[in-house]
Amino acid sequence: MIITPSHYDFSAIAPAMQTYVDRKILSGVSSAILSGQDLVHFHAAGWADIENQIPLRHDHLFRVFSNTKLLTSMAIMQLIEQGKLGLDDPVEIYMPQLGQRQVLIPGATDISQTEAARSAITVRQLLTHTSGLSYGLLDHGSTIYKAYVERKVLNAFEPLSELINILEELPLSFHPGERWEYSIATDVLSRLVEVVSGDNFDVYLHAHILSRLGMNDTSFWVPPHKHERLTAYYAGTDPMNVLNRDLKRLEKSPYPEAFLKPIPRFSGGGGLVSSMHDMLALMRSFLPGGHAVLRPESIRLMMQNHLPAGWGIAFPGVGDVPGKGFGLGGAVTLRPGENDPADAEGEFEWGGIAGTHWWISPRHNIAGLLMTQRQMAFWHPYSFEFKKLAYAAMLK
Repeated sequence: MIITPSHYDFSAIAPAMQTYVDRKILSGVSSAILSGQDLVHFHAAGWADIENQIPLRHDHLFRVFSNTKLLTSMAIMQLIEQGKLGLDDPVEIYMPQLGQRQVLIPGATDISQTEAARSAITVRQLLTHTSGLSYGLLDHGSTIYKAYVERKVLNAFEPLSELINILEELPLSFHPGERWEYSIATDVLSRLVEVVSGDNFDVYLHAHILSRLGMNDTSFWVPPHKHERLTAYYAGTDPMNVLNRDLKRLEKSPYPEAFLKPIPRFSGGGGLVSSMHDMLALMRSFLPGGHAVLRPESIRLMMQNHLPAGWGIAFPGVGDVPGKGFGLGGAVTLRPGENDPADAEGEFEWGGIAGTHWWISPRHNIAGLLMTQRQMAFWHPYSFEFKKLAYAAMLK
């Protein structure tokens, strides 16, 4: 990667990231910063594979999990630009199985305790996680979580078409448009891309986004000749302590041979593997002067808050994330909180559960990327520190 010379002083970032490696909180971490189209910082610290002592390189591949959601949202926006979809179209126009929804009544202890939905699910609600769908991922013990797990909603070995058939039989957690809940909605959107475009989701992504941006290392599985470039995956020995200093290697997560061979489901919510080079190309497509695959007005629309005034986002077991709204594919910083730089208002951001993060500030024309592989490292202290150091260096 070519780093453009700049007047910024990023000297504090490398030792800060190295500290997380030295403390065995992260195995390795790559960081990068764009000022407009210029790459002004890139650094890799630690290990791609601790056990085999393989240093982390700029060409290593990462399980980006929910970073995938940004690409899926972009695919939907392309179809909207082409007039094949409407942002406020009821999704049942394209997938009748998702019409005539039932909704769990408050306090329901069984999924049969429902009432009729007051409105249809729209494309915008799927993009903003306000559709009423759940995830079966974070809300352990809830009635809808149990139902999602029992029916294997997150089954990588069934195609997206089967996901929609399963969801047809399950109630919503709440009436469409009445709440925010992180959900399987982006996987539903990837099936919507298939229905509307006529292509399998992986084929559509490659033809209309990945190849156009030169993202040649981004795919739903890693071919054999690239296997040695896939970083090892780790978890803390105490899942409830994000700063736990011991790491254990995960060999079969989220399933045996994950990302090493083709599977039936092309998960638009979390299925991609990518590299720092490819993610930088994606970030550049959102900044002025970049090679874009969306119209400027679509990019602006994605990076705007689409939640009603007074709404925010929250996660089970974590609680509210203060000052955040939600755009079309990522969170929007409405009011910087304690973990945000003071100048972060208007920032568009998201990441993956294994610690891959991106953020874009349209106000300052800058973007940042972090890539690591620690389970439950989404919005983690290391990412907060990196961002504060980046902003401090660039906005003096």
